[in-house]
Amino acid sequence: MTKKSASHKASVSKGTGKRPPQSAPSPLLTWLMLGAVAVLFLYTVYRQIVFANRQGVSIPEISVEQAYAKYQQGAFVLDVRQPEEWEQGHIPNTILIPLDQLPRRVNEVPRDREIVVVCRSGNRSREGTRVLLENGFTQVSSMAGGVLEWSAKGYPFVQGP
Repeated sequence: MTKKSASHKASVSKGTGKRPPQSAPSPLLTWLMLGAVAVLFLYTVYRQIVFANRQGVSIPEISVEQAYAKYQQGAFVLDVRQPEEWEQGHIPNTILIPLDQLPRRVNEVPRDREIVVVCRSGNRSREGTRVLLENGFTQVSSMAGGVLEWSAKGYPFVQGP
């Protein structure tokens, strides 16, 4: 027969062979934990609503052929790529405002002309178009396919600054 330590004997309830139940967390701690969970839940719901509302903005998108026709008619073409990409090649007579700078530089974009937003493949131009729409521009569209498709079709394209 093995001897049980005094501490073990003290921790076992009399006659049951079981340990006494641990004390429950304080009610204040329980409420704080529930409050934290509720705040996280509400923040998640808020972020989903904001994302859904942004996704609800309809982004006018045009083909490269349509963009070229507008370009020939004098539309303002806004390139939202990075300067390094611009120097590798861009559409002549266009303006470069990188997408990350566009929200604070929208005043450089004319409001009295049709605007075609372009990028490398068409993803950033949709976001640039969204920025302009959210800032009150109405004659704006995103060119699907980007300058990659533009140059592949043989439309005017230059390298360097």
